[in-house]
Amino acid sequence: MSNDFRVVNPIKEISLLFNNILVVCVGNICRSPMAEAILKEALSKIKQNTCHVSSAGIGALVGHKADAKASQLMTARGLDISPHRACQLNKEIIRRADLILVMELAHKMDIETKEPSAKGKIFRLGEWDGHDIPDPYRLDLKAFESALAQIDQGVSQWIKKLYKNL
Repeated sequence: MSNDFRVVNPIKEISLLFNNILVVCVGNICRSPMAEAILKEALSKIKQNTCHVSSAGIGALVGHKADAKASQLMTARGLDISPHRACQLNKEIIRRADLILVMELAHKMDIETKEPSAKGKIFRLGEWDGHDIPDPYRLDLKAFESALAQIDQGVSQWIKKLYKNL
């Protein structure tokens, strides 16, 4: 009889519970596609490739490409979001997600109203700093750069919280 015992890293085990992360904004053409790409890249860097990351919009411009300014900023980082097409958030997508990261507190409240079972798995991307990430839609490149800097910070903080022992 073998006495093999598996040592479990509780943080790693908890992190594995998040196999499906959803990022949400309004139109799904500016903030959430950028956040999706950055989160995928960050997870890849720490070898968490089994986690599925996607994005959707509360009022998505369904079928539209990512905003040109968002694409420009991502391309400058070597990330290609040109295949992205905006997707409308719905109950099925919400239920499938293990963790939902929104850009604004209003998004959290909206989703919880539409799908009360989602309470407890919706947080702001800027949760750890206690702030919303303003929508740069139809604004200048500086607004997109500012949103991107806040997205970077939010993704970095979430990665540290979820995978701090890796």
